[in-house]
Amino acid sequence: MTGLRQLWSSVFVKFSGAFIVVGMIPLFALSLFSLQTFTGHVQKYTVNNLTQMTLYMSYNLNNAFNHYNEITKLMYNSKNNGTTESTLVSQSFYVDQLEQINQIPIEDFLKTVLYSDPYIRTAFFVRQSDKKLYYQTREGNALLTDRLPIDTWLLPLQENPTRLAVHLTHSMKYVFNSQRNVITFGRSLIDISGPVTPDRKVVGALFIDVDSRIFYDMFRELNLGDNDELYVLDGNDFVYHSNKEEIIGARRPVSGLTDSDKFVISERLSFLNGRVVLRISKNDLFEQLTSTQSAVYVAIAICVFVLIVMGGWFSKRLAEPIRVIIKQMAKVESGNLETQVAKYGNDEIGRLAHGFNRMVERLNNFIHEAYIAELGRKQAELNALKSQIRPHYLYNTLEVIRMNAVHNDDSEVADMILSLSNQLKYVIDYGEDWVSIRRELDHLHDYFYIIGVRFENRIELRVDVASGVDPEWQILKLSLQPIVENAIQHGIRPKGGKGKVWLTIETIDEDLTVTVYDDGVGIDEESLADLNARIDDPKTAVKGVGMKNVHERIKSVCGDNYGLEISSKKHIGTSVRMRFPIRKEAARHGDTSHTGG
Repeated sequence: MTGLRQLWSSVFVKFSGAFIVVGMIPLFALSLFSLQTFTGHVQKYTVNNLTQMTLYMSYNLNNAFNHYNEITKLMYNSKNNGTTESTLVSQSFYVDQLEQINQIPIEDFLKTVLYSDPYIRTAFFVRQSDKKLYYQTREGNALLTDRLPIDTWLLPLQENPTRLAVHLTHSMKYVFNSQRNVITFGRSLIDISGPVTPDRKVVGALFIDVDSRIFYDMFRELNLGDNDELYVLDGNDFVYHSNKEEIIGARRPVSGLTDSDKFVISERLSFLNGRVVLRISKNDLFEQLTSTQSAVYVAIAICVFVLIVMGGWFSKRLAEPIRVIIKQMAKVESGNLETQVAKYGNDEIGRLAHGFNRMVERLNNFIHEAYIAELGRKQAELNALKSQIRPHYLYNTLEVIRMNAVHNDDSEVADMILSLSNQLKYVIDYGEDWVSIRRELDHLHDYFYIIGVRFENRIELRVDVASGVDPEWQILKLSLQPIVENAIQHGIRPKGGKGKVWLTIETIDEDLTVTVYDDGVGIDEESLADLNARIDDPKTAVKGVGMKNVHERIKSVCGDNYGLEISSKKHIGTSVRMRFPIRKEAARHGDTSHTGG
């Protein structure tokens, strides 16, 4: 019962009910009135429609005949390329001597005519001087030239060379095994070069065969009934008659076109000095009226059904934006602040959606600003860490320099001071986060020079750079020296005696990989696992800031896929692997983007 009440109180049901009720009342009233009015005027409108159909057919037929008439006139469209050559050389010379029409080969001209219209099946040209026949055809079968009725086609052109000759529908018996019916259009090519005279010379004759299906394609647009007929008459009362199957092209006299059982409508066909006659069965027409009345009742039923469906759809469309907003609100409640509601125009729902989007956008901006502030604080902490200099390192270095100055009094002191000054200059320069591998290695060598003097060259540094690594590639500044220093302080010194530090730079899996090895005391498995856990945890402090500082800097600048990996074996040694993205060009300060190798 509660669910039923909620259903009846929903906006969807209210919209649907109102839409259906408001729509059905005028539908019934309008349908009944329209049916009564339609019955009284159907005959009048039908006759007008048939008249328009006949006029339309007459217009299309005239256009078709005029179209092919213009195609035959292409023989006179000569292009003289801006010269007066065509007026100086007779057309008979082009046809008889050069075998050209319009200054192109006759065969190419016929091909142009052939493909100028999809209904043209063949094109012929008969040269007047020697009756030579040129032709082009779309038919795949052989042309039987002995069956061509050229003499018959030429007769009307000889009687009147200036007029177009139309040979009404006939079979293409001159094409082997052809079942097509065509209409042949013929025109004489008269030499129009030179002065105008009444007896200008006929150079040749052009004939084109047009597929009679052009009439069928026109007639089928009329959708005539089985007992309806359409006639195309020429000036001599010969007829083309259309039915449902084909175009009947045989000439035959027409008599008794008027019939009490037919509506007869006629329109003039000016091109043939004939007419187009349409005969419609009255019985079929009234039968269609009865069926139309039945169809109206069926249409009313369909409209009622459609009205119900459309009412539901329309109501759903009105209620859907509200549901979408509720759905997006649920996403925001779950923490997804990237959601947006599609705009619904300027109505109340659209303004509600706009307000919701603005609220989410402002909330997202607020969180983003807080996130940027947090990143700034982290960067400040990193810069502070980078600016720190180990006090004991400076103390020991200065002590060694002092003792050497007292006891040795040689150039070694100058070299040590130079190395120290180079290091201090490199460390204190805050203007860049990324430097070339070459500069970072120079800083490491300056550092290790003082280490060598301090420990009397008992600690050896070896650097190997793979051949595929460009020394000008970029690496995070102050990333190598803390790791090497850590290897000396916590790996080699506790062992005592001599020791070695190896540093290799190579590319692995399209990343720049730097590995620092030492042969010091190593770390047991339990201590190594604890050290890795503390380095990865940003909230856990690690004794000494060297490795953890470098690890956090790499992850902060390069992403979570980069950083330190520590491996060690007790009494064997320790290796620290650093992964960087390959950067081939120096970036501006603070730019964290990288260029892949």
